[in-house]
Amino acid sequence: MSTVQLTLPTGRKVNQPTGLFIDNKFVPSVSGKTHETINPTTEEVICSVSVASEADIDIAVASSRKAFNTVWGRNAPASTRVHLLNRLADLLERDAQELAELEALDNGKPLQVALEGDIPDSVDCFRYYAGWADKITGQTIEIDDKGGKTAFTRHEPIGVCGQIIPWNYPIMMLAWKLAPAFAAGCTVVLKPSELTPLTALKICELTVEAGFPPGVLNCVPSLGSVGGAAISSHMDIDKVAFTGSTITGRKIMEAAAKSNLKKVTLELGGKSPHLIFESADLDLAAEHAAGGILGNMGQDCVAGSRLYVQSSIYDKFIAILAKKFKETSSGFGDPFKKETTGGPLVSKVQRDKVADFVKSGVDEGAKIVVGGTEHQGKGWYYYPTILADIRQDMKVVREEIFGPVVVVGKFDTEEEAIKLANDTSYGLGSGLQSNDANQIMRVSSALQAGTVWINQYGVLSNAAPFGGYKQSGIGRELGSYALQEYTIVKTILWDYSGKA
Repeated sequence: MSTVQLTLPTGRKVNQPTGLFIDNKFVPSVSGKTHETINPTTEEVICSVSVASEADIDIAVASSRKAFNTVWGRNAPASTRVHLLNRLADLLERDAQELAELEALDNGKPLQVALEGDIPDSVDCFRYYAGWADKITGQTIEIDDKGGKTAFTRHEPIGVCGQIIPWNYPIMMLAWKLAPAFAAGCTVVLKPSELTPLTALKICELTVEAGFPPGVLNCVPSLGSVGGAAISSHMDIDKVAFTGSTITGRKIMEAAAKSNLKKVTLELGGKSPHLIFESADLDLAAEHAAGGILGNMGQDCVAGSRLYVQSSIYDKFIAILAKKFKETSSGFGDPFKKETTGGPLVSKVQRDKVADFVKSGVDEGAKIVVGGTEHQGKGWYYYPTILADIRQDMKVVREEIFGPVVVVGKFDTEEEAIKLANDTSYGLGSGLQSNDANQIMRVSSALQAGTVWINQYGVLSNAAPFGGYKQSGIGRELGSYALQEYTIVKTILWDYSGKA
């Protein structure tokens, strides 16, 4: 059976696909194996979803290759891709409430956050790339010769793409990857996380309604050790895109190199610094600092998890920040209640990992200012936590926690702040709070990170590229830059002189 009826906490009844999505149909896996997806708020099973084996992924790739060679790729006019992307955006917008409720159920994020943030941003992403689908152009190049010769370039779709998306933003990460791939003319084999597969499967259903041909999108929920490995090493996949941990990213890159040397884009971990200078508006800076780490319960690769505060304002700022953390903690609760601002972490494994990190911080000498406790009762909650008086050699400073925990240290000079910020193997996001314009320019230029937020934190735009320095990844998502990751440049040289 490839569909089950779910009754959501709101009373809404949803016919939820549970099979693999291949050739525009939901089918059981070849092995018949399934995997339970768990509600992180209640710790109860939502339903069981088919999980793909290597054999299933072979079938999905063959379907995507056939579609690329026949009905998509160079055979789908740009106007068709424009229409289908816009149509899919319309359907996501129509079903926003249902999708947001499924996201809250499966992921644990507050319903209002999904409804007011994740879904509209995803709709806009599909519309943004619909606007690009008929504007992918090359160059005409003058040839330094006696005349009668020219060269021009074509940006052609790279082919069949394997896309592996994480559990922290199931719908939004799907949109970030599918939209530019479809706009460029690629077909996709998508692997959602085994922890949060429900909305991806529901969106697959919408692609059929939108009119996407069979094989343009195939979806293969599976365990990362099986599906991710099979996609990364597959000889008939032309490109793999992955969002997740740096450790897994290394494995994917190695598998891609050892197979057919497929193109790889990786959006990996982060340990993003957030600098608070004495010229900043402290109340506003604390608001941004709290939002930068507590958004999505800290389960965010760009979370501002390392906070460095100028010594002259350190104690005052900590007091303001602690108040905001306590206010946020009071909003943690049932994701389906409108007043809820924070839900559970996605799994018991993740909650326990966060708790272990906090314990290690205390053991190494950090001071708990706020939080440091788990929820007693059902649900994998961990309360917003501030660890102050850190040292650079602490585990909580060096490694990604991926939870609502910020570590706070101090600096005296601008030069010291920059040194502390860049003292990491990561380089995804960074932030600075200052009202000194010259300082803002100096510091933002010196930070080794793919994104720098100034007097704000975590704001993204579908038009602005996103990616990392150092071990935070390779390539860029969003903006026109993402299209470069899904196209290959062909150079055509032409002698039209008619002379030998």
